[in-house]
Amino acid sequence: MRRLISPLAALLLLAAGCAPPRTGTLGPAPAGPSPTTATAAPTGPPPAPTPSPSRTPTAPATTGTPTTAAPTEPDGTLTVQLWFAWDGKLVPTRRALPATVATSRLALTELAAGPSLAETATGLTTLVPAGTQVTRIAGGVATLAPPAGFDAGGAATARLRRAQVVWTLTQFPTVRRVAFAPADTATGRDDYADLLPPIVVTAPAIGDRVGSPVTVTGTADVYEATVSARVLDAAGQEIGTAFTTASCGSGCRGGYRLNVRYRRPAAGPGTIEVYEVSARDGSRINVVRIPVDLAAGR
Repeated sequence: MRRLISPLAALLLLAAGCAPPRTGTLGPAPAGPSPTTATAAPTGPPPAPTPSPSRTPTAPATTGTPTTAAPTEPDGTLTVQLWFAWDGKLVPTRRALPATVATSRLALTELAAGPSLAETATGLTTLVPAGTQVTRIAGGVATLAPPAGFDAGGAATARLRRAQVVWTLTQFPTVRRVAFAPADTATGRDDYADLLPPIVVTAPAIGDRVGSPVTVTGTADVYEATVSARVLDAAGQEIGTAFTTASCGSGCRGGYRLNVRYRRPAAGPGTIEVYEVSARDGSRINVVRIPVDLAAGR
């Protein structure tokens, strides 16, 4: 069945004006919120349909903190992407925070504070401790002074912790690599690319209110680059489905974007599922589930 739909997927890609397959990308740094504020949920069973309230962030002090440029929204907020841990992998979420020039400190403070209650319910967690600070940004390299015990927990845990920091800080245009004092070699996103799950979802966000069609974006490294998505109502019934091809796949990571139309007579809780169809048996694999608030759709 996969071979029958692949030509259709290619036609849909051309119709959408997407770029042809190319060497895989790890995904661009965020440049502000998408039509649905972007985030991702990990593979696993969805949490309760109504997510818990998010933690209210507090902007940190800015005195003496290295700064990085980041876009500020008209309402005076700053959209920051945070990379949390789930089952040994990296998954992104976003925060709309009070604007500050000390964006690196803001991002690390939020990263250490951890996921919101709704995000925690999906299994997201953070390994980054409070007190992790950037001491210098020069030549595209951010140098950190990690607190005592930063590398505790074994090599795999320490590497995932560092990956959280690197992927979070390198969203800013002035940071391309991160060095951990006192003498570590600077590393970038490519050095931790193996910690990404097969499918990363950057929009919509956990708890977002979405309408039909709902736009789903992210990156993927899946068979024949084919990414599928469906909308489920509160009872788990499928009310909309679509698929597309990422810009690269089957051994390389590419970006994807697709719109999923659904029918629903009234607003209410639901779930967006993004997944790969198994080439072996046609089952859904590498599933990412995002609980959302669905508007009525026709």
